[in-house]
Amino acid sequence: MDELLQEFIAETQETLEALASEVVAWEADPGDRDRLDAIFRFFHTVKGSCGFLNLPRFERLSHAAEDVLSEIRNGNRTADPATVSAVLGIMDRIAELAEAVAIGAALPDENDDYLIGALTQPVQGAAPEAAAPAVETTRLGGAQAVPRTIRLPLSLIDQLMNGVSDMVLARNELSRKLRERTGDPELESAFERLSTCVADMRDAISKTRMQRVDRLFTAIPRMVRDLGRDLGKKIDLVLEGGDVEMDREMVEMVVDPLTHIVRNSIDHGIETPEERRALGKPEAGTLMLQARQSGNQIVIEISDDGRGIDTGRLVEKAVGAGRLSRDAAVKMSEAEKLDLIFHAGLSTAQAVTAISGRGVGMDVVRANVERIGGMIALHNEPGRGLRIILRVPLTLTIIPGLIIRSGGLHFAIPRAAVVEILHDNNETLHVAEVGGAKIATIRSVRHSMIDLEDVLGMQKPAQAGPRAVMVVRSATGVPFALGVAAVDNHEELVIRPASPLVMATGVYAGMTLPDNGKPMLLLDAAGLANAACLPNIADDRADRQAEEEDERAARTEMVSALRFEELSGEKRLIKLSLVERVEDVDVTSFGRSGAHAFVRLDGRLVPVVNGVHAFTADHVSALRLRDGTREACYPVAAVLDIVEMPAVPDMVAMHGLLSGVSVIDGEHLEVINPFALFAALPDGPLVERTRGRCVLADSQDGWTREILAPLLRQAGHEVILGLPQDEAVDPADIVLCSDGDSSQAAEILGCRVVQLRASPRPTGPQDSSIYRYDQDALMAAIAGARR
Repeated sequence: MDELLQEFIAETQETLEALASEVVAWEADPGDRDRLDAIFRFFHTVKGSCGFLNLPRFERLSHAAEDVLSEIRNGNRTADPATVSAVLGIMDRIAELAEAVAIGAALPDENDDYLIGALTQPVQGAAPEAAAPAVETTRLGGAQAVPRTIRLPLSLIDQLMNGVSDMVLARNELSRKLRERTGDPELESAFERLSTCVADMRDAISKTRMQRVDRLFTAIPRMVRDLGRDLGKKIDLVLEGGDVEMDREMVEMVVDPLTHIVRNSIDHGIETPEERRALGKPEAGTLMLQARQSGNQIVIEISDDGRGIDTGRLVEKAVGAGRLSRDAAVKMSEAEKLDLIFHAGLSTAQAVTAISGRGVGMDVVRANVERIGGMIALHNEPGRGLRIILRVPLTLTIIPGLIIRSGGLHFAIPRAAVVEILHDNNETLHVAEVGGAKIATIRSVRHSMIDLEDVLGMQKPAQAGPRAVMVVRSATGVPFALGVAAVDNHEELVIRPASPLVMATGVYAGMTLPDNGKPMLLLDAAGLANAACLPNIADDRADRQAEEEDERAARTEMVSALRFEELSGEKRLIKLSLVERVEDVDVTSFGRSGAHAFVRLDGRLVPVVNGVHAFTADHVSALRLRDGTREACYPVAAVLDIVEMPAVPDMVAMHGLLSGVSVIDGEHLEVINPFALFAALPDGPLVERTRGRCVLADSQDGWTREILAPLLRQAGHEVILGLPQDEAVDPADIVLCSDGDSSQAAEILGCRVVQLRASPRPTGPQDSSIYRYDQDALMAAIAGARR
């Protein structure tokens, strides 16, 4: 019974968490029968389980809610705001009871009758709630099916994760030792298979620690709905990125800061409908929560279109509280004034409410985010809204990284953060000093440059060979050049949090243990840029802007294009944005359906735009093209390179699939017309023409069953043993036999016949049979019979 009770409590809590937002969405659209049915089924399930588990309070509450929802389903009652609030109250009480049962605590039941009374008989004389502000909730990305799950102890998940982390480190160590020895193709092939298996296992087990950001968003619609009703505000809630996954520990750590920010936005950010009308804004304010993954970070943005933060009032509060002098306030920049919001006790609110005060507690929010290695940033537009950006790291994950050497030590950096690696003697790289700062010019593009030794305060030892310069993509969006002694290797890195003192420097994102067993610090690109105080652009900003404006006026609009060679030998261009990917395709996947060629890719038939379906080689390079909805395949002889071409060809000449000719590096190349290309595709779905069956007449013969039948099946043919007795014979069928009687029977049935013989030599000039071990002749005879 204890196990059943625990299972019941766990399922009830999970369902309540998921249904909270569904009830709010149902209130916004009372006609949504699917949501109403889901809520009704929950209460019905709880009521049924309670009788068996002897939980009378659960049964009484759920039975009352079930009766009211049944009346609504039958059309005898409407889902007004008062009823929805009462249903939410019953759900809250069931959640409290479930929590009390789980921990073995007692919960007074004096309020149960009040909740049931509010549900069955709404309070008389109360203000009509039909006009109360509602919350419109929008979830971008579409609904997804709920997966089947089982429950596992977290200790087991941690043990699995530690085990796969050790496997990755052992794999890396084995890889290093294999590189040090003479190459053995068989050993390397076995190691590649092992690496693939380890990578697949790593990805699968890593996902057990990950949870969807939807868990963060689950309680938000209910909170927005309740606060909007209490404050008399209309709010449109938009949730985006719920399918992004992050570490379960991060989800738990971010819940409280996110809740505080949302409450502040509703209470003191978004105005009342009357204030918004006076300001020319829509009556309903918009609160948007977005989540996305950026490199090894999860970015959560909370934005509203309210009044924003009044930095002037914030400064006055700081001066009045003695935190700031008048002279210091005058010299502060707008960013410094905005940063005052994170000082304890400062608020822009005119009156402190029971809900929040804009700024009160924001110091705790930042402390909680930074404690887990995250960052918080504000983008304020007074009178138009506020955008708060939380950047949270993935504390335990395995990422591809580069091992770099600097100052005699090794460091790691995420591979996703590195755009390009060059040596400082490269002809395309020029390093100069401007005003004491280094500027790296790479192919006429200028980047701020720093040396890692200078940022970390290390000595830069002399070295015989060239230094490495990496173009690093910072979280600010502005890439910069990072100089290091060398880039030694690339590995799969197991990332773990570093100590608080190390993380406090702001230049590290964690630590890792590579295959040599020595701990290594993981560099944070954004932290390095901030520590070096890098400018966003070079010091000659005005001159560059003038040059760019002049060039822009005379510049022809260019687009990226793929230069390729046709199977017939011509070199042509196609817009790169249309190319989804390039891959080698087995020629046996190509075929023909009516007048159209097709290729079988990923289990479906894809049209071939140039109509080619027969090739001389075993594999052919193919461009996978997509216009957003439709897909096509373009077989080519070779993919040459990626170039920039004019958006409008140098010579426009619409003909067939061509739109004109462009001159690239002195070479005249024909340009594919994407409109004509996709317009030529068949309208309906392609249907693969049946190939017929291979009927083996001598079904009792051992050679026929054990040797011939498997051969034909491996070649992709459908095999039937014995002449069909009770079913019609398809004229496309081919009968293979070795005796004359079977051959005559097949001819009577109207089938085409391939005669086989056991002897390598024919019996005479009139013998047209095929030697049964001549595979090429056998397959050619079958193919010829199908024509």
